[in-house]
Amino acid sequence: MKRFPSFSLLAVLAIILVTTASWGFLVHRTIHQLAVYQLPEAIQPFFFQNREKLVYDAPRPDQRRNDDSTEATKHFIDFEMYGDHASTTMPHNWDAAVKKYTRDSLLKYGYVPYHVIYMKDKLTAAFKAGNKDSILFYAADLGHYIGDAHVPLHTSVNYDGQLTNQKGLHSLWESTIPELEIESYDLYSAHKATYLKDPTEAIWKAVQSGFTMVPVMLAKETEVSAHFTEAQKYRIQMRRGRETKSYTTEFARAYAAALKPTVNERLRQSAELIADFWYTCWVDAGKPALNGITPGWSEKDKEALQKEIDAYRKNELIKQSLLISRKAQPETN
Repeated sequence: MKRFPSFSLLAVLAIILVTTASWGFLVHRTIHQLAVYQLPEAIQPFFFQNREKLVYDAPRPDQRRNDDSTEATKHFIDFEMYGDHASTTMPHNWDAAVKKYTRDSLLKYGYVPYHVIYMKDKLTAAFKAGNKDSILFYAADLGHYIGDAHVPLHTSVNYDGQLTNQKGLHSLWESTIPELEIESYDLYSAHKATYLKDPTEAIWKAVQSGFTMVPVMLAKETEVSAHFTEAQKYRIQMRRGRETKSYTTEFARAYAAALKPTVNERLRQSAELIADFWYTCWVDAGKPALNGITPGWSEKDKEALQKEIDAYRKNELIKQSLLISRKAQPETN
């Protein structure tokens, strides 16, 4: 999710219930699990042992927005609001950006790439301290913001297609399509977590590439819409006394086909960069041993890990019922 306007509590709860497959919760949880399989042996047991919690907590920053008025703009960056060519000319350093745009502007128009680096420092400090709860907390939150940075519409003021008469495009792309299509996705990546010599450039590359995708996303929606009547394209529903308009499943599938393989690729890229950041934080912390906070690691655990890695490599996590985000209620350690 991106923007979080003020609604009554009941309306907010209704929206949350409608989007609990909501990236979207489904993708945020999925990419955390996939990232675990890409980690090196020195830290993989710790993350694997706590994968249920990392998966379950993946949407937490979205949930936190209801109680924290400062949360919303940590999830996106509206490049157009920072001037022409801002995606390629904005300072990548927070202090330099504040000097150029002011802190108030950054807090108003979004600052996700800067916040990712802030959270990276928090996770590094948690590794140094050896605090299990802090490591898991910041790893989950960091992964969430990295995931959001890969959603193209998190980089544009036209975040929901509302400026081009395409309202609803945001949830269609990041939630509805993955929910409909994930069983056909290739979730496997041969990527192995890599140390990021320049984490700042890595996250900026993600938002910059996403921003270049926005015009294509809008154009494809228009192109597909030409083959649908209004009644075929939208469904009208009443939710708690409010009329809501959303894309139909038929339109969502047609739009997904027009976009392929973009959504699947961004999902995989999100997981890859999450793994890179988790690993980089650990290295920058001095590569602390994690065996002390990985209690009871046994041969049975090793076998379970290998089973999941084998399924991951065959792209059979869903087929073998091992994708936690597809379960009704992920368990926590």
